[in-house]
Amino acid sequence: MKQYPKLLTIQDISCVGQCSLTVALPILSACGAETCILPSAVLSTHTAGFSGFTVRDLTQDMPAIAAHWQKEGILFDGIYTGYLGSTEQIGYVQDIFAKLRKENARTFVDPAMADNGVLYGAFDMTYANAMKPLCFGADVILPNLTEACLLTDMPYRETYDEAYIHEVLTKLHAAGAQTVILTGIGYQPERTGVVVSDENGAQYYEHRKIAKGCHGTGDVYASAFVGASLQGVPAFEAAKLAADYTVLCIEKTQGDAEHWYGVKFETAIPELIDMLRGLTD
Repeated sequence: MKQYPKLLTIQDISCVGQCSLTVALPILSACGAETCILPSAVLSTHTAGFSGFTVRDLTQDMPAIAAHWQKEGILFDGIYTGYLGSTEQIGYVQDIFAKLRKENARTFVDPAMADNGVLYGAFDMTYANAMKPLCFGADVILPNLTEACLLTDMPYRETYDEAYIHEVLTKLHAAGAQTVILTGIGYQPERTGVVVSDENGAQYYEHRKIAKGCHGTGDVYASAFVGASLQGVPAFEAAKLAADYTVLCIEKTQGDAEHWYGVKFETAIPELIDMLRGLTD
């Protein structure tokens, strides 16, 4: 790893639960990035399986923080967004993209708003529509299939073929998407993978599908991808690395019934560093 980029990541903090910023910060740091954060909210735990959690919305703090950075002349080599809590926050992020980027800085958007054919409970179609200009103005987007369908107004399918995925990708690019990392795409029951699509066409990386899903793996994947990308790794190779790392994190968590709330991504960070060195040294 030869580069030391300054990266800003904007998403919530779930203090317990291994997702969002508690995943992004260590993974990006392990990838050699100076990782700066802008929390959109602070939660005592994530919302999947815990009850009675606390939430502190930080929407009103975001523009003041950004204004201070602008006054200090703080600019970033990359900006990466995850879960955003409202259309108002999306607007603030668009302003940050416009004002706090260095020349040739790259922007990455994980439109974390839906899965398995439905929007997350906190969101509606107004939010999904507000996400479109943010995604289509970014350098790289990392949607799952549900999110890609919402961004293109296409019907979601649980079963599909390559022609359907090609249509989704075509519509994403027609709307303005540059590089698309379409996650969770599988054409057979026990396999899944990722499609990387840009001006050079589409490439598919298939890997084993682990039946028992884990919370936070989307954040693990996106963070590893962004970290590798900022080290100059091409999109397809970065997508493969992120997939292999995410599978490894799930494997290291299997069999621990008490660790139901996330994956033990920390135990796989040495392997992540080795994978990245193999692509950059």
